[in-house]
Amino acid sequence: MARRSSLILRHLIRASQTSPNPSLGLGFPESRRSVTYMPRPGDGAPRPVTLLPGDGIGPLVTGAVQQVMDAMHAPVYFETYEVHGDMTSVPPEVIESIRRNKVCLKGGLATPVGGGVSSLNVQLRKELDLYASLVNCFNLPGLPTRHENVDIVVIRENTEGEYSGLEHEVVPGVVESLKVITKFCSERIAKYAFEYAYLNNRKKVTAVHKANIMKLADGLFLESCREVATKYPGIKYNEIIVDNCCMQLVSKPEQFDVMVTPNLYGNLVANTAAGIAGGTGVMPGGNVGADHAIFEQGASAGNVGNEKILEQKKANPVALLLSSAMMLRHLQFPSFADRLETAVKRVILEGKYRTKDLGGSSTTQEVTDAVIAQLD
Repeated sequence: MARRSSLILRHLIRASQTSPNPSLGLGFPESRRSVTYMPRPGDGAPRPVTLLPGDGIGPLVTGAVQQVMDAMHAPVYFETYEVHGDMTSVPPEVIESIRRNKVCLKGGLATPVGGGVSSLNVQLRKELDLYASLVNCFNLPGLPTRHENVDIVVIRENTEGEYSGLEHEVVPGVVESLKVITKFCSERIAKYAFEYAYLNNRKKVTAVHKANIMKLADGLFLESCREVATKYPGIKYNEIIVDNCCMQLVSKPEQFDVMVTPNLYGNLVANTAAGIAGGTGVMPGGNVGADHAIFEQGASAGNVGNEKILEQKKANPVALLLSSAMMLRHLQFPSFADRLETAVKRVILEGKYRTKDLGGSSTTQEVTDAVIAQLD
């Protein structure tokens, strides 16, 4: 019996050494898919998506997305609305469209600095209760960066904290701004972060805070994260103070996996992580709630109002293209999402067509055409 077992073992070892797919060791040819995606009847019906081109470079990069979607015959069609950052509020018909379609793709909206005009981005998040912001910051093959092995997901509470919008002038020259943290919102963002980690085979969730100073507000946030963490024993949980977090991000970013943060810290951390991994022009992201989702460039679109980029038509469409791949997965069109993401990564890896922020001189249209040419 021992002799027979030894012969079988040697046979399997030889098979694994000669197999086209050594991980299987069975001599089967390697296939692109191991198990097919089985849609439900009717899943292929085209889906409406609300499109907000936005300000500055927004129409350029949303136009790039439309061209790529048309080229690969993606089962989506767009309802386009003009919304601009200097409006006093989001038009009711836009809110109605997003509520009806459940999904929106958005270019950048310029938010005036100071003055009495509130941010339309914040209005959209609050009106639709898009309580979770997600930004995926990762190294793209072929794009040189200071750090390697970066793959960070920043999940940020989107509806309260310093963005509550509760400010007033107590007396002339003294302004009071309220930071609001609630148990309800802290728990649900913590649940979303751990659920995301669980569903995406992520190993660790890090809570970012300043509870050493803001003991009640950030203390409540941490308390909520700790309670949720006990329900996911298979996922490692740790905590880090926000200032130390920024230092660790720029020195050893590969230590982070999923990060969950209150509102303001998440904005700062996501932009820092994006800069480390290749810049805001290549980082996808979105905002999601129980019923609706808005997909947009992951980190702050600091070049929304860059007139020079706009005049030269050299805005980087990569971030919004990858956000559109996220949107396609959200709509349960995984094959189209894979095709789009693969095409974008091939263009980056090839290095022939890159906008100025990535060290090239290509126009938005040239990058878009290159992505279309790489579609399977």
